Amino acid sequence: MDRAKLDVDALLKIVLVLIVVWLVLEIVGGILGLLGWLLGPLQPILGVVLVVLIVLWLLDRL
Repeated sequence: MDRAKLDVDALLKIVLVLIVVWLVLEIVGGILGLLGWLLGPLQPILGVVLVVLIVLWLLDRL
């Protein structure tokens, strides 16, 4: 039974996609960290507002 059915090029493309996803996640995490630092004590209030808006939208009250 031949286990090595993947081409080297296909394997490199998979690794490249994983690296790009990792870099995008790092950038988004950095932006969200900066945004969280800027909002400071308003984070819990913003979370409650978002939850209320989502619930109102789900109940068709918005």
